[in-house]
Amino acid sequence: MLVPTKKDHQSIAADLLNRAFEPEEATKILTEKVIQRPLFLCPTSPPPADARRARQLAAKRAKEQRRTKALKPKPLSATQRKKQGLYQIPKEGQKYKLFEPLHNLWLGYITEILGNEVYTGGEAAGAKLASADFHGAGVEVVRSGCVSRVGIKGIVVKDGKFAFEIITVKNKVKLVPKEGTIFRVEVPVPMITKTTETTEAKEGEEKKESNMVFELHGDQFKLRSADRATRKFRAHFSKTL
Repeated sequence: MLVPTKKDHQSIAADLLNRAFEPEEATKILTEKVIQRPLFLCPTSPPPADARRARQLAAKRAKEQRRTKALKPKPLSATQRKKQGLYQIPKEGQKYKLFEPLHNLWLGYITEILGNEVYTGGEAAGAKLASADFHGAGVEVVRSGCVSRVGIKGIVVKDGKFAFEIITVKNKVKLVPKEGTIFRVEVPVPMITKTTETTEAKEGEEKKESNMVFELHGDQFKLRSADRATRKFRAHFSKTL
């Protein structure tokens, strides 16, 4: 069995290049990209002399990997986070005025998300609202399976999977379950209306504000804000409505 040499490979490459290009171009490509092509080699350590040395090196690498993994800080578990109270608002921080800047940021955020739908509403606006984050939203409970929760109004400080944590004007944090509850949210919408005109020119324009009011049905909203952001919502009939 004959094994082709390096010269045979070069002659084959030259023959194929001559078929596709002019002779001068084929010679140039053969010289630069075939004959003088650099060969990059990755430096490697020499193999161990015997199998025993190989096993020692493998054990040493495994030990270093375990040590690196042990020194790497681990994230806190849900139980540890709960014990440390990372998700609880301290008493001195339960003030409505502290969360008013967050509410103003949310109004700008939701207005930017809605875009033109803030004026028209409709199904497109509903899909955007359903996937939005409600940390900082001003909500009011308008209907609930528990009558005592109706009328709770404030700013959402925690948008959980099954409940909203709301801080009221009286500086009290209320935990309102989403199940069986309907929340009302108002978004101010700037509207421009023309005033009366004089015979010479327009006297000016006056800006007025109207509110876009929508209601959230908690039964259809039992998802975390991070999960809603990547979820596609579609209009469907609900038996509870």
